[in-house]
Amino acid sequence: MDRQQAQDKVKQLTEILNHYNYEYHVLDNPSVPDAVYDQKMQELRKLEEAFPDLVTAESPTQRVGGEPLDAFQKVQHKIPMLSLGNAFNEQDLRDFARRASQGTDEPVQFVCELKIDGLAVSLTYENGKLVRGATRGDGTTGEDITSNLRTIRSIPLSIKETETIEVRGEAFMPHQSFLALNKEKEANEEEPFANPRNAAAGSLRQLDPKIAAKRNLDIFLYGVGAWKNSKLTTHSERLERLKELGLKTNPEWKKCDTIDEVLEYVSYWTKERPNLNYEIDGIVIKVNNLKQQEELGFTAKSPRWAIAYKFPAEEAVTKLTDIELSVGRTGVVTPTAILNPVKVAGTTVQRASLHNEDLIREQDIRIGDTVVIKKAGDIIPKVVRAMVEARTGSEQEFHMPAECPACGSELVRLEEEVALRCINPSCPAQLKEGLIHFVSRNAMNIDGLGEKVIIQLFQENLVHTIADIYRLKKEELLELERMGEKSVDNLLRAIEVSKENSLERLLFGLGIRFVGSKAAKTLAMEFETMDNLQKVTYEDLLEINEIGDKMADSIAQYFQEQQVIDLLNELRDLGINMTYLGTKPSTQTEESIFHGKTIVLTGKMEYFTRPQAKEIIEGLGGSVTGSVSKKTDILIAGEDAGSKLVKAQKLEVDVWNEEQFQQAIENGGV
Repeated sequence: MDRQQAQDKVKQLTEILNHYNYEYHVLDNPSVPDAVYDQKMQELRKLEEAFPDLVTAESPTQRVGGEPLDAFQKVQHKIPMLSLGNAFNEQDLRDFARRASQGTDEPVQFVCELKIDGLAVSLTYENGKLVRGATRGDGTTGEDITSNLRTIRSIPLSIKETETIEVRGEAFMPHQSFLALNKEKEANEEEPFANPRNAAAGSLRQLDPKIAAKRNLDIFLYGVGAWKNSKLTTHSERLERLKELGLKTNPEWKKCDTIDEVLEYVSYWTKERPNLNYEIDGIVIKVNNLKQQEELGFTAKSPRWAIAYKFPAEEAVTKLTDIELSVGRTGVVTPTAILNPVKVAGTTVQRASLHNEDLIREQDIRIGDTVVIKKAGDIIPKVVRAMVEARTGSEQEFHMPAECPACGSELVRLEEEVALRCINPSCPAQLKEGLIHFVSRNAMNIDGLGEKVIIQLFQENLVHTIADIYRLKKEELLELERMGEKSVDNLLRAIEVSKENSLERLLFGLGIRFVGSKAAKTLAMEFETMDNLQKVTYEDLLEINEIGDKMADSIAQYFQEQQVIDLLNELRDLGINMTYLGTKPSTQTEESIFHGKTIVLTGKMEYFTRPQAKEIIEGLGGSVTGSVSKKTDILIAGEDAGSKLVKAQKLEVDVWNEEQFQQAIENGGV
């Protein structure tokens, strides 16, 4: 295929895939199965790899997140992104309607919209291309988060509008994305997000766009900032036009001719909000006519033509019948309230978090109390307070036990910790949770060995330690319920395959306190083998930038425990890999010409694929980025290098051909 044919095909595939993307993420009505989308995406990727200069900003391949930023740049909003005044009850809304009617001569029509609980952002399109995305900030100055917003698949990278247009909306995290993210954080012993709004804001303010790309954010556009030559006369027409341009608007908006219709809309969504798959915290009411909006104007802080009705926090009253204790993988004992079933925010709640003993004491919560509960972030049930005035005298004070409820060992409170902890390494509750963690996706990733199967194996006394997983036999598995020959064969094959995992997966799976998946990868790269890690000292660990005092102390102590030494010896004997299999830093790295350098690869090479070249460079201490800038040290150019080569020459970046690259490698990168 020559370059012109490739260019035509890339354009065609880009248009088709962007249309499929629009159907899936905006219309929620895909016209083709995922396999067709994936096949065309793979075809486009191969073409772009072969002809890198054909990669455009609107290509669907460019949504994975670019290189990390050093800091966010400031953005001045041409038209301020003002906040709205609040209404809390019917009278506030009637007062707003009265003021609006008094401020203009014509009858006032309203538009009601759901108030999405996320992060307010603006998107600027020039000549139909997305050129900038920014946070609201203080309303006048925001931050440039374009690279993060580009990862949201419901945001089109191009629209059919030649005029410069700035649109405004709310980026948010759907419920399923929020729950999945918090589950992952808890598995990594990280603090979970309190609510979807914080999760969305935290994701979009990451300096590494690849983090935002993994978190499955979404957006609804609801307004316009700067838009020259627009002939539209009402807000409702704007919403329709935004939809026509392929921008995702919330379909639940409604025109209302009277304040009574507005109140009906508010009442409906107050009841129906639990049935949405995203958070709303109120209703936004706007005067529909744009000329009337202009007549009504602004106060110093907010427009007079719009207001936000805020939902009251939804709470429920029920009886706390018991407090149940659970022991986690790290031995932390957590109290949970057992409740008479009650409906909150659309779901029936029977359990609620009490966090720790100090919180129970502080709130004076007793077994038998009538309690008020709500959902934190409208998702996670929590006890708000006990209704002391409803006590009958039969309520019982709760005392945390001195012994572990699972194994009877003494509970301890470590220095600077609120939680009580069981430190018995043979505690059955911890063993079971540790097994579930060991086989999980970010750890050893053993297909077919999920939480339910682990619990079944544990209850049948087939596994107690992670070494037992590798001793499982076909005949004993076949005796278990719901275990047929095919599923057993697949499971045993998956267990066998996991033996070949790289060291970092084993390290994370071991569940060393404070060591998440990222720290495990750092340790594996740095020390390369388990033998080396077992000899490591606290001082050695502190020399690694990513490792602080607590983690270093935890790791050093872990590898000194006799039980750990015995376990690792068992795993070696069972054939589990104890070596880092990723790219290892070269012993000559610091002497390498690539050490500390930023390299860009472009064009087609004869002897290397791009992933191979990248792996070699990183192994010699360099880093590979996707675009040329002032920070680029070397551009390695193959055939048909294109625009990156032109830019590198303008910036006077050192340009190598493939022969120079090959020669450097043959010399060990020196």
